[in-house]
Amino acid sequence: MNLHAMARERAEAGRPVRAALIGAGKFGTMFLAQAPHVPGLMVTHIADLDPDRARTACRTAGWSAERIAETSFLDDGEAAARADVDVVIEATGAPGPGLRHATAAIAAGRHVVMVNVEADVLAGAALAEQARASGVVYSMAYGDQPALVSEMVDWARAVGFEVTAAGKGTRYLPEYHHVTPDDVWRHYGLDAGQAAAAGMNPQMFNSFLDGTKSAIEAAAIANSCGLDVPEAGLAFPPCGVDDLAHVLRPRALGGRLDRDGTVEVVASLERDGRPVFRDLRWGVYVVLKARTDYAADCFGQYGLPTDATGRYAAMYKPFHLIGMELSISVLSAALRGEPTGTTRAWRADAVAVAKRDLAAGETLDGEGGYTVYGRAMPAGASRAAGALPVGLAHRVVLRRDVARDAMLRLDDVAIDHAGPALTLRHAMQPAA
Repeated sequence: MNLHAMARERAEAGRPVRAALIGAGKFGTMFLAQAPHVPGLMVTHIADLDPDRARTACRTAGWSAERIAETSFLDDGEAAARADVDVVIEATGAPGPGLRHATAAIAAGRHVVMVNVEADVLAGAALAEQARASGVVYSMAYGDQPALVSEMVDWARAVGFEVTAAGKGTRYLPEYHHVTPDDVWRHYGLDAGQAAAAGMNPQMFNSFLDGTKSAIEAAAIANSCGLDVPEAGLAFPPCGVDDLAHVLRPRALGGRLDRDGTVEVVASLERDGRPVFRDLRWGVYVVLKARTDYAADCFGQYGLPTDATGRYAAMYKPFHLIGMELSISVLSAALRGEPTGTTRAWRADAVAVAKRDLAAGETLDGEGGYTVYGRAMPAGASRAAGALPVGLAHRVVLRRDVARDAMLRLDDVAIDHAGPALTLRHAMQPAA
């Protein structure tokens, strides 16, 4: 609770925490909007494929002309990763480049804040091990849901509760798995013109709708918190905040979980499309299990929403501000030497599933596109099946036909098994 004081001391000493940002998209721009107002924090380098776009992002975020002039703008993410800074923020959202940038930053002795959850789920356990060996921090991005869930899980365990379930909310219906960028906006209540005027990317927003982002983020939470994803994939049960402790408990007690210790994403829509009462669409949660009768009695005495047994209770955070909260991770890494959540073991994966019948010779277009969506599954099952990670299902050509809703395998596509992404991934072993 003293990050602000620590950062202020660095400001007064004339030694601000220096950060390099790689990727000036929405998340990065939200961070840039807050950075000038954080004492002891200075963004010295910004890398983007289009440096002029990055300058525009700074102006949009309210930066002064003087601050922009003092900042180094680059078109090379690896150069930014090796810059003379304390912390490198990887916010491109592209798995392959993200792995390269993080590897370069760690080799240069820089702390890494990995906004790029796609890259983290692809090979985060290997990157975390590299960081530990190099004596630097490899961190999730505070403000994004996996880091916020990790914080809640850590809090629960640090005060002695068992964690039954943890996760986030989202807008979900089963048919959303097959939505393409062509019809995504009607599900958000927008038309294409409105979305274009707001600078909204249809494929990116579709990745939130079709379940891919949820699969990726659920896997990241599992890998950080030592939890499991369901063997059959996320169930997305409709659930409001008042029913979290009832729904997210084992089936033997009337809940929806296979067992305690599971990641799940709750839907903000009933299966018939009606809104869930007091939904958690923008938030995160943790379900606690009391270890004693006394603790269970305290749940009720202090107003926690519990299940009928009184032993399961829920805590939740209804909103998150993504990039606007990112300085917490940057300061924690540089000033405390601590991550705001980090991959600890490869427990879960996000794999590619066909959105429609796919034919040999087609080129896959990645998350949120026309060809695949992501599904969470246990890492051991993914490794055994030779599953194609959704993070690698982009710009690769199919070698054989794949039926709608079938999982794709690495052998189904023409891919470089000796490339850096798969080399890092092959180095990981699923957690026992």
